[in-house]
Amino acid sequence: MTDHYLVTGAAGFIGSHLCEALLARGDEVTGIDNFDPFYARNVKERNLEGLRRQGGFRFVEADVARDSLPLDGIEAIIHLAAKPGVRPSLEDPGAYMEANVTATARLIDAARRVGLSRIVFGSSSSVYGNATPAPFAEDQPAVLPISPYAASKRAGELLAHAFAHLYPVKIICLRFFTVYGPRQRPDLAIHKFIDLIARGRPVRMHGDGSSERDYTYITDCLDGVLAALAWTGRAAPGTVETVNLGGGERVRLDRLIALIGAALGQEPRIERHPDQPGDVRLTDADLVHAGRVLGFKPKVGIEEGIRKFVAWYEEIHGRQSRTSGRAG
Repeated sequence: MTDHYLVTGAAGFIGSHLCEALLARGDEVTGIDNFDPFYARNVKERNLEGLRRQGGFRFVEADVARDSLPLDGIEAIIHLAAKPGVRPSLEDPGAYMEANVTATARLIDAARRVGLSRIVFGSSSSVYGNATPAPFAEDQPAVLPISPYAASKRAGELLAHAFAHLYPVKIICLRFFTVYGPRQRPDLAIHKFIDLIARGRPVRMHGDGSSERDYTYITDCLDGVLAALAWTGRAAPGTVETVNLGGGERVRLDRLIALIGAALGQEPRIERHPDQPGDVRLTDADLVHAGRVLGFKPKVGIEEGIRKFVAWYEEIHGRQSRTSGRAG
């Protein structure tokens, strides 16, 4: 029997890849996206090109925070729609609360009202802030976020706990650690660095290069999301689980830039700038719990992941950049 899933944020980076993965295994997918102008609509439309040609995919342009949701016949929801970005959240925190908190509350409430209990919620490693000791474990308090974006994601997790206390829902919150790979958002560091270095332009490096991130390749992220979806099928009603999805390695910023330069065969030109407000010093996923709950174990290391991403960039560069001025 074919299962039918609702994916919010379906035109985004992770969402479009997830829709493809679900369709590839024979599921039906309804995708929702509101084409938030955070980045260009044409980038998201390209993400949807292959999906729109597949018979098992239906797309609905809608805003989860405001519009009714197409829940008829849906088996489970993977809620990835969100207003992204730490730094932009400092400029318009109210919009982040609406898109990330109000929307999540409306979605869970709408689901439970129609008897839909299975929800996967896309959270973020940013909830750990700067106060959590590394490696970041899910049982740490995570009560000191340092940006409105991080606070909005933690609020979404707390909403999941509130609803699970009141109703027989089954929600798993996935704390994503800097997911990267083909179709990554053009504003994110790895994509931006590849684009700049490939064009011989300088890279803005904030800080002294010693900040560290745990980077997760997109295929590893998808493995985790699909395992989380399966978890919702076997969990007890009224249950919430929180799981890190990371790459299993801390990578210094200066090393990341060097790896990108090596993969492109170019020497990076670096402009040094001060640290930016809202940015955490490091992210480091403790994956013990993820392995125990989901059987999750990342397979793609940073060197291989960067090579794959650069290969994708170079493949599309000639096809798109001459007309757009920027590969996306």
